[in-house]
Formats: sequence, structure tokens, C-alpha cells
Amino acid sequence: MQKIGLMVVVSGTLIVIGLILLALGNQVILDEINQGNGIVSINQDMMISADIDSQETSIGIFAIQVMNIEENILSVKILDPLDIEISSTDIYEETTEKTFNILETGEYKLVIQSTSNEEIQVFGAIGPLPDENKKSLSYISVAVLIIGMIVLIGSTILKIKNRKQSV
Repeated sequence: MQKIGLMVVVSGTLIVIGLILLALGNQVILDEINQGNGIVSINQDMMISADIDSQETSIGIFAIQVMNIEENILSVKILDPLDIEISSTDIYEETTEKTFNILETGEYKLVIQSTSNEEIQVFGAIGPLPDENKKSLSYISVAVLIIGMIVLIGSTILKIKNRKQSV
């Protein structure tokens, strides 16, 4: 019986540690990513900017999420620090994520435009591509969570087995 109690405590501890690492990992990954949401229409564009250092990374990333996209009415462009368009794409899906090259240090802008008169709710994000060390924290947290859940399931199975043997 003590063995089962110890397993439950260990699994609970692993699950809590995994959740803390998951929250910390997401915060670290999204730390340099600037996010925004708003309404776009033919009369109103949305812009999100981020300061990106070309010495730290050569790749930037942007993501767009649109609720109820119906047709090809949205487009996105990335402007470099000199306001020169370096990337553009039309949005065909509710969620789009793409990378772009960082050539110089400065403020990069994500501009979301619409060709529709209707107002469309949009979420966008732009920033430097997170490095592998930051991403690995997310993978570690998931692994710790899974191990904690396996230990919890194992202790439950062990308790059921012990209960059947005592009857």
C-alpha cells in the first residue's frame, strides 16, 4: 500500500513539474514574439511590429489566425526596417505560419489587409524564430507530463490488482 501512495505522490509531482515547465517554455518561446488582434476590412489594415536583431537570428516568423475565412480576401505582407516589402502571401486557411529572412536589424512589420467590405476578426504574431534550446524546453515538459501520467496509470492498475487479490 505504501508503494502505491509513493507512486501517486511521484506522479503528482511529475505532472506539476511538467505543467510548470510547459508554462515556462511557452513564455520563453513567445517572449520575443509580438502578438495582436483586431478587425480588418477594405478600409482598415492591421499592423504588428517587432524589433528583430539580425545578429541573433537570420530567420523571422509570422502567424495569422482568422475566424471563419470564406474566400481569398486576406493578404499579408512583411516590411523590413526600411519599409520595403520582403514577403507577401494570400491567406487561404484559418491558420497560416511562415518564415522570412532577416537581413538587417530593426523593426519588421506584419501588415494584414482585406479586400472585403465585411469586418474580419484576425489574430497575428511576428518575431524572431525561437532557437532550438527554447523549443527543447517545450519537448521536455511534455515528456515529464507523459511520464507522470504513466506512473499515475501504473499506480491505479497496481491498486486495482491489490484490491482483487485481497478479496
